[in-house]
Formats: sequence, C-alpha cells, structure tokens
Amino acid sequence: MSKLTDINSIINRINNGAVLMIGGFLGVGTPENIIDALVAKGVKNLTIITNDTSFPGRGISKLVAAKQIKKLIVSHIGTNPETGRQMNAGEIEVELVPQGTLAERIRAGGSGLGGILTPTGVGTIVEEGKKILEIDGKKYLLELPLKADVAFLKAYMADEEGNLVYHASARNFNPIMAMAADYVVAEVEHFHTAGNIPPDEVMTTGILVNSVIFEDSKDAMKGGA
Repeated sequence: MSKLTDINSIINRINNGAVLMIGGFLGVGTPENIIDALVAKGVKNLTIITNDTSFPGRGISKLVAAKQIKKLIVSHIGTNPETGRQMNAGEIEVELVPQGTLAERIRAGGSGLGGILTPTGVGTIVEEGKKILEIDGKKYLLELPLKADVAFLKAYMADEEGNLVYHASARNFNPIMAMAADYVVAEVEHFHTAGNIPPDEVMTTGILVNSVIFEDSKDAMKGGA
C-alpha cells in the first residue's frame, strides 16, 4: 500500500499545542511546503524541536513571524532577528541546547533511552535545574530525551513504502527525527514505485515513515531512480 498522502490530510492532523520536530539546518533540508501549509492553517501554541529558525522569510522563520510558536527547543537563533526579538519580549519561550546535545537527546528519544550523560554545559548556565552525576571523577549533566507528536522531514526521494534518500548536507537532523515522533511525514522531491531505490542507498527505512508528500503528481509513479 502506497504511503503517498495529500498534504491537506496531513495538516488536518495538526492541532493547537502540538509538539513538532522539523528537519533542517539553516533552511537546508527543511520541508518548505509543509511549513507553508502550517502557516496557512494558522495552528497556534506549537512546540517546535529543530536545529535553528533559519533566515527571515525562509523555513521555520515563517512560523516565528506568524507567532504560531509557543516554545522552541533549538541549538541557536542567531540568524533570525525576529526570534531573538520575540524571546526578549517574552512572546516566545526558547530553550537553547548545545547542538550535539540536541542531536543526542533526539536520538535518545527515538531509541527509548532515559537520557544521555554529557560534560557539555557543566559549570555554565546550561546546568541550571539539571541533575549532575559524577563518574570516575568527572561531572556530567543528565539530559532528558526529546519526542514529538509529529516529525516533518525533507528527503530527496522516497518510494511507495516510505524508504527515504537524502541529498548531501540536507540529510542533517532528518534521520534521527524519523525515529523520535509518533507520526512521521516526509516531503520529497522525487517519488518512485517500490523496488526502484537500491536497498543500500536507503538512509531511512520505510518502517519509520507513515506518510510521504510529493506535490508533482505527474511524476509520482515513474519508475527508476
């Protein structure tokens, strides 16, 4: 059974207050069509787990500008002045997480772990409110796992079974987010019939993906890669 899905049916699943993971790194590997649809729907009070808020007018920055986000869990916001303005004005809550720690917290959520131990942030503001453990004379912070209701990914191609291939650096956070959400949606540039992606090229297996969104229906069922 094909996992190809209409974008509207996916957006209808998203309600106010949802916790979403969105792939991408400075707008690269970000599902732009999905974000545009979220903005159009006007869903509010979202918690967004992502690496950053991109640049003004691109990617997740559109959700920021529309004031649809209640809380951000990110590694940085420096490339989007509006995010910083809203944070300083108390209009949005921002949890800044070191990038490696953010990736591992997502990975822990997808792997069913109770958290990770990291020395990153010990002795800084990052450790405030967190449990500190000492192992072999060295201090570590216990960082808790991250999970989401829905993960929105961007991939270069998919097949009917949801197997995904990413292109170069657009891979970034997408594969680990595919493991850490209750429902996973991939927006793709190319869509193929089953069996047309060589197994050793698959980067995220279809068992992790619930739905695939591909806008160009004319090419949706072509064979080959």
